[in-house]
Amino acid sequence: MRQTMVGTMLAVFVCGYSILAQQPQPATPSRQLVEVKMEPSAYEPVEGWSLPYPKAGYAWGSNPGVFVESDDRILVAVRGEIKLPAPMPDGYKHFWGSVFRSAINAQGTEVRSCLVVLDASGRIVETWNQWDPLFAGTNGPHKIRISPFDPQRRIWVVGETKSQIYVLSNDGKQLLMTLGEANVMKDDETHFGRPQDIAFLPDGSVLVADGLTNSRVVKLDASGRFIKAWGTKGDGPGQFNSLHAVAVDRQRRVYVADRLNGRIQVFDENGTFLSQWPGLRFPNDILISDRTQDVWVSDNMTAEVVKFDTGGKRLFSWHASGPVPGGFGELHQFSVDSQGNVYTADNVLGRLQKLRPRAGANPAQLIGPEMRVMPRP
Repeated sequence: MRQTMVGTMLAVFVCGYSILAQQPQPATPSRQLVEVKMEPSAYEPVEGWSLPYPKAGYAWGSNPGVFVESDDRILVAVRGEIKLPAPMPDGYKHFWGSVFRSAINAQGTEVRSCLVVLDASGRIVETWNQWDPLFAGTNGPHKIRISPFDPQRRIWVVGETKSQIYVLSNDGKQLLMTLGEANVMKDDETHFGRPQDIAFLPDGSVLVADGLTNSRVVKLDASGRFIKAWGTKGDGPGQFNSLHAVAVDRQRRVYVADRLNGRIQVFDENGTFLSQWPGLRFPNDILISDRTQDVWVSDNMTAEVVKFDTGGKRLFSWHASGPVPGGFGELHQFSVDSQGNVYTADNVLGRLQKLRPRAGANPAQLIGPEMRVMPRP
């Protein structure tokens, strides 16, 4: 039986953001009255984490990607930085979505400082500006991950707009591989069609959620060579409409967020359809807790965090929607450290958050860490 928590409804004057905003937005605050749906959760936000943006006169851009490599090394993929207007309107709380419309393609966005490393306190300790040219002419990177099975701890960055995937050395100094051809979208063995996410199998193979133009999962070997693909456009079993996330459990089952079909689909590692979990609205990201093998999904419109078991039984959920502490415009990717802190990337509000477990929180309502990456040699 689905467990719910007693919710409160808080109406506040905030931005009239659109989850699917694709056009540049005017740098003027909206005064539309919208409803913020927040329920008490097992977490409390760490106040001011990663805020304000350290460059005067700028704010974080759209935040699509965050990955915890270790408790003090958090990798972030950001769609540039947004130049702030002057004067700033009242109510600005150091992130774009506190007073303006969606940070996605916001007016004033400069595609710069797209890959950064934060420490546990939220301080930027590294900025890899040398890779900004990879995202020139695009809206920036999409998601960022490291395989838990890779002794080199290579960093995989999805570049949706150019239909490419980039593999960096762990220190960010070398571009080791580029998969796909820039600005060429094809449904074949060497190209992608706006890929969205990646996941990894113990043998080193890679699964690509490919993605918005294509409608397939692509399986590559550890060196990026094509092995196979499965899926077509549609709403039947094994068909997709906007693959947005992919994850793998310890039994090597593959979970795919079939976003516009509002469901999770489950396959074996070779693409054999196993099951589907309907009833979602806009699933964006999947995290599988390593110890318990719970499957956590960020669902949006409005933002909700949902817990399933591996059989698809919905165990628990809470709403966390809006530009208030602990809320989201669109929870695009999330990751967990060894202490149980949850790091969240908000694509719409342009905000990173760190959520820590509340004292005395019900352990069943906490997101356990995903499989940890291999320790440094």
